[in-house]
Amino acid sequence: MARVKLESVRKVYENGFVAVHDATFEVGDGELMVLVGPSGCGKSTTLRMIAGLESVTDGQLWIGERMVNDVAPKERDIAMVFQNYALYPHMSVRENLAFGLKLRKLPKAEIRERVGRAAGILGLEPILERRPAQLSGGQRQRVAVGRAMVREPAVFLFDEPLSNLDAKLRVQMRREISALHQRLGATMVYVTHDQTEAMTMGDRIVVMNAGRIQQIGTPMELYDHPLNVFVAGFIGSPAMNFVTGVVERRDGLRLRAADGGFLDFALPAGVAELLERYEGREVVLGIRPEAIQVADDGPGATGTVPASARLELVEPLGNETLLSLHAGDQPLVARIAPRPLPPAGSTIALSIDTARMHFFDAATQAALGESSPP
Repeated sequence: MARVKLESVRKVYENGFVAVHDATFEVGDGELMVLVGPSGCGKSTTLRMIAGLESVTDGQLWIGERMVNDVAPKERDIAMVFQNYALYPHMSVRENLAFGLKLRKLPKAEIRERVGRAAGILGLEPILERRPAQLSGGQRQRVAVGRAMVREPAVFLFDEPLSNLDAKLRVQMRREISALHQRLGATMVYVTHDQTEAMTMGDRIVVMNAGRIQQIGTPMELYDHPLNVFVAGFIGSPAMNFVTGVVERRDGLRLRAADGGFLDFALPAGVAELLERYEGREVVLGIRPEAIQVADDGPGATGTVPASARLELVEPLGNETLLSLHAGDQPLVARIAPRPLPPAGSTIALSIDTARMHFFDAATQAALGESSPP
């Protein structure tokens, strides 16, 4: 296996459109790195540059110890799994798995051994003589993965491989690919627009938007410490709630919802120090759905802020319940444990955990912290 390293890599098309701006990151040997972001963010273009299917305009791209900017795709020692499977319809599963090895003129015994090993790992033995038309979507995707496996490449590249599968198969296949990664110890770069796939599969995640890398980190680093509003809103399902507030000094520092709405509370000591330089200015408050709970009768718990909102919709999911709320003009989503609730349209009391609040500069959208700009 091998590492993949991008140093200030840019992709500019002939019409002047910059698809990728100065991408810099390294995928460690044996790491599963996920590139995630909305459509058009540059993640697939970045993957295609790694594969050699798109040229690099500027910067350096390394696979192992070799810079591959001008190396042909077939010479890069990579294998790619596409969204559309790309199986040969007139060939059996066995023939599809073996085809690339035959083109490389490997010995027949080695081809049989590699195909047999991949079929065993992926559970394809019972269907080796079937053709793609006789397979389910999940089986076809396993064959596509197997065809990449038999090449024994230095790097596996996955371009939204589960997009064509139904919800149940997607869950099954992402588990299988994660298990395959653990079994092979392979270097993998995986592209998806689905943040749930990114969170559950990646050792680390590269979050992209508008051709720029927004943040790189482990799933929980991105969830707990997003660097900006985009990452905070993209990572996590349901998405983070955002409230624009004004920092005011009234018996200490307080945060008041900018529209005069449902929040007006004293900032805890640590947060007050952080926001002191924003006195009289707007900030963005981020609240994860699970940080909003239905308040029980009696005094609120220490470290919580009371609020009230109109209950619009209840979505029971078995082990949890999602609430769609409106506090004045402010929409909110809360994730709570199952419990009896009043009917839709009722006003309910809420409790918001101040320890789980996030704060962002309203102008720059950057997370506020010691290194944040004033």
